[in-house]
Amino acid sequence: MDTSPPDPQLSALYQELILDHYRRPRNKGALDDATHSVSLNNPLCGDEIDLQLRVDGEVIREARFIGRGCSISQAAASMMTQLLKDRSIPQALALADRMSAMMRGDQAAAQDKTLGDLRALAGVSKFPVRIKCALLPWNALTDALKG
Repeated sequence: MDTSPPDPQLSALYQELILDHYRRPRNKGALDDATHSVSLNNPLCGDEIDLQLRVDGEVIREARFIGRGCSISQAAASMMTQLLKDRSIPQALALADRMSAMMRGDQAAAQDKTLGDLRALAGVSKFPVRIKCALLPWNALTDALKG
C-alpha cells in the first residue's frame, strides 16, 4: 500500500525531519540509572543501538540510546525515545506494534498521530532492506521490556 506523502513539499518536510533527528539526535547518551538495557545491531547495514530505559513501576520515565549507523536507524531511535517518556509499558509496546504496521505499509498506522515524528519514516516501507533499520530501536525496546 502506498504510504508516501501526498505531495513533494510534505516529502521534503519529512526528509528534513529525518535529517534533523539524525544530525541532532534527542536523548543520545548513557542513562546512568537505567533499569532496562539491551544492545542490538543490524549486520546488513552496520547499525548499532544500545537502548537504556528507566522504568518506574509500569511507566517508562526516561529512554536514552547510544548508537551509530544510517540516518534511518538513528533518527528512528531519536524519535522513539522522545515518544516513550512517561508512557506505560503497554502503551510503549502498542507504539512498537503501530510502527511495525507502518513499516508493513499499513496506511492507517502511517497516519496515526500517536506515532508523532515517526510518521516521517512511512516512506521507508517501500524499501525492504531499510525497514530493518527503522525497526532496530523498536526491536530493542521490545526485547528490553519483554526480556
